Amino acid sequence: MEERKLLHSFLAESQKGLPPRRMKDSYVEVLLPLGSEPELREKYLTVQNTVRFGRILEDLDSLGVLICYMHTKIHSAKMSPLSIVTALVDKIDMCRKSLSPEQDIKFSGHVSWVGKTSMEVKMRMFQLHGDEFFPVLDATFVMVARDCENKGPAFVNPLIPESPEEEELFRQGELNKGRRIAFSSTSLLKMAPSAEERNTIHEMFLNTLDPKTISFRSRVLPSNAVWMENSKLKSLEICHPQERNIFNRIFGGFLMRKAYELAWATACSFGGSRPFVVAVDDIMFQKPVEVGSLLFLSSQVCFTQNNYIQVRVHSEVASLQNKEHTTTNVFHFTFMSEKEVPLVFPRTYGESMLYLDGQRHFNSMSAPVTLEKDCLVEP
Repeated sequence: MEERKLLHSFLAESQKGLPPRRMKDSYVEVLLPLGSEPELREKYLTVQNTVRFGRILEDLDSLGVLICYMHTKIHSAKMSPLSIVTALVDKIDMCRKSLSPEQDIKFSGHVSWVGKTSMEVKMRMFQLHGDEFFPVLDATFVMVARDCENKGPAFVNPLIPESPEEEELFRQGELNKGRRIAFSSTSLLKMAPSAEERNTIHEMFLNTLDPKTISFRSRVLPSNAVWMENSKLKSLEICHPQERNIFNRIFGGFLMRKAYELAWATACSFGGSRPFVVAVDDIMFQKPVEVGSLLFLSSQVCFTQNNYIQVRVHSEVASLQNKEHTTTNVFHFTFMSEKEVPLVFPRTYGESMLYLDGQRHFNSMSAPVTLEKDCLVEP
């Protein structure tokens, strides 16, 4: 960090002082040689002989940061004066069910939209089948630039689209920003549910009333249903220095992997069969996690429909000295089970809000996912 303090002179005082960049300037392709390097394969292998999706999340997070450093590269500086951190995983959509641990994987990506201090990164992942790479997932991350000591925002190079396709990507980035602002402004933490959502909750409440007692206090579960409170799993991680990034904070990819693995276990326990991830969205990195913290993860099924399971993971930390818990992240994962899963019913008003929030995230999927049968992704 002492060395990084010397880089302050390379920071721009405004965005106008930075040269514009093109999308191809930040384009990166990276090969994960699972097929040709068996010793690397062990790190990515599941017991079902598929690829661990938690490891893929770590790789996407690292690649997103690398792409942003390519976009903001200063040729006269040996080291970048910027601290690039992940602000948000906007969306990850799967288009295959499972991955073979014996075939090479290719990642590619570039900066697709730029604000003053933030960048949207589009990434894709492919796997080799025969002589051709086939698409596996699309990911959109939002990264922010901070100064060399990670104490305040820093300006990034503007982006110049060069073709109609690039202009469309940039326009989509603007729309994504507007969608995120709109989604945040209508959050159930700020506004009451819509009339349709209120009707949904009231109907669910009526379906749990005991017809024998005709009392609001007597609640019974319908057939093929589970109380939401009975779908929880929790875990604790001690944040060791091994998992730190260059800023001496815990690596965001590690947090995503741990949250995903707990969510997968929750979906597996709830559905009674192997679940497959189909979407990840709206992971907001609210606060950094310090080395030495106790990381508490709480996972819960908050919405189900047919074969789909929506899982929410709440992450909070406490220092060894201070027992106060602080929320750092909330993760949202959509899984598909091999068979139809039970309905999940809220019992309290708070759980009803979790249910509606889960329903909103489920409905935000581009379309109901039909994954190709030959390909699966697990923790």
